[in-house]
Amino acid sequence: MSHRLTRGAGVLLPIFSLPSPYGIGTLGKEARKFADLLKAAGQKYWQVLPVGPTGYGDSPYQSFSAFAGNPYLIDLDTLIEEGLLTEVEVNSRNFGERPEAVDYGLLYENRFAVLRLAFSRFHPEGEVLREREEFRRKHREWLSDYCLFMACKNALKGAPWSEWPEALRLRRTEALREASERLAEEIQFQEFCQFCFFRQWEKFRIYLKEKGISLIGDVPIYAAMDSADVWAHPEQFLLDEARRPKAVAGVPPDAFTELGQLWGNPLYDWEWMERDGFSWWRRRMRASAQLFDVIRIDHFIGIARYYAVPAGAKDARSGSYFPGPGKKLLDVLEEEAGEAKIVAEDLGVFLPEVKALLTISGYPNMKVLEFGFDGGADNEHAPHNYVPNCVVYGGTHDNETMKGYLEGRQDWDLAYAYNYFGVSDREALRKAMVRAAYASVADAAVLQMQDILGLGNEARMNFPGHMGENWRWRLLPEQASPEVFETVRVYTGLYGR
Repeated sequence: MSHRLTRGAGVLLPIFSLPSPYGIGTLGKEARKFADLLKAAGQKYWQVLPVGPTGYGDSPYQSFSAFAGNPYLIDLDTLIEEGLLTEVEVNSRNFGERPEAVDYGLLYENRFAVLRLAFSRFHPEGEVLREREEFRRKHREWLSDYCLFMACKNALKGAPWSEWPEALRLRRTEALREASERLAEEIQFQEFCQFCFFRQWEKFRIYLKEKGISLIGDVPIYAAMDSADVWAHPEQFLLDEARRPKAVAGVPPDAFTELGQLWGNPLYDWEWMERDGFSWWRRRMRASAQLFDVIRIDHFIGIARYYAVPAGAKDARSGSYFPGPGKKLLDVLEEEAGEAKIVAEDLGVFLPEVKALLTISGYPNMKVLEFGFDGGADNEHAPHNYVPNCVVYGGTHDNETMKGYLEGRQDWDLAYAYNYFGVSDREALRKAMVRAAYASVADAAVLQMQDILGLGNEARMNFPGHMGENWRWRLLPEQASPEVFETVRVYTGLYGR
């Protein structure tokens, strides 16, 4: 099938960045309100980043599961409407004092307490009981392993599975049976959270479809070491007999950091996966196609050639490249994607084999305006070099905001961009870059919400390689208004998007 996207425009805004009085964005009325705003502005795409349960560091790209949903995104107002909570119970909890930022520490303390209260009142019958049984059937390939994993983790005070008692860490039959019996109620609670998430997600998807908006979501290339996936399926990863990583994922030194990026994820045993028919990837792609209309393969480079850093290294400089599964995996992704489109995130170090694999796949790739104005006229990220089969961004969640990027550059560094657009100051340049995205031949133009608002780096989503204030930025209620989208609406119509 063709993966060309319908010419259109969209916005990158994670669900967790939506406004809400409960500390983090959810799948409730504010999500529907934002969809209404997108529809009114003529937008066709909403990109949301991964939606899995987050762990240490709060990154959606380091999830406890490649399949599960994030319980933080469950809408509490919906649970109130269903009689599982009261407004007093919800409002009595402190979910954070700053509406512009997520406080994950407070969420961890208070959100699960509220969800456990809802669980204590959950006694499904009738249609809800049928929905739960259908949910169990639909997600049977991963659900029980994930729920047991989270139950064990909570019982062991959040310790990573690599530090669990040996029998449980190595998944010996008797240890699994004993834990399943002892932690039965906690396992049921974890299942309840997943049922609520996916039940609300389905309603969210239906609402978007009614508005004609396609949902773009990410598939992180790697699974987190501390995840149900690696614990339950160690044969799929390059682990030693003690189930410790032989090498870990990362990228070499680049524009973000001179030490490279040491992600720490275990690497796949691609030879084993191929012999197994890529079964884990098949399940993962099917699950992603149930969540999203367009699936962005994060770090597509790793499919062509992956970077392996010796376990225990302090940074990524000592890594080496090895051949990835290439077209063999792409064929599997294609088979399992169904009607979902696929986009390749091909940013990073230039590798000829990545370009060749992109050509074979036919997937749209990514262009980033912030990268487009150094190196001269042959820069592939400059608008005059685009081809239609791509998605253009101002910047991604890993970049500075467009305003922050321009404010941090000297005039001499921006001289080419000034000349390119015929402007002479940073704000005029930012506006010209935004307009260029919509005017370009790229099939899809997607801007971060921060860039539509013209915010600086105080609103940056993520700083790769740095721990701390990442993944926290949130949209304020007054910023979610039709007036904010007026320029977007005009450009979308003007340039046939």
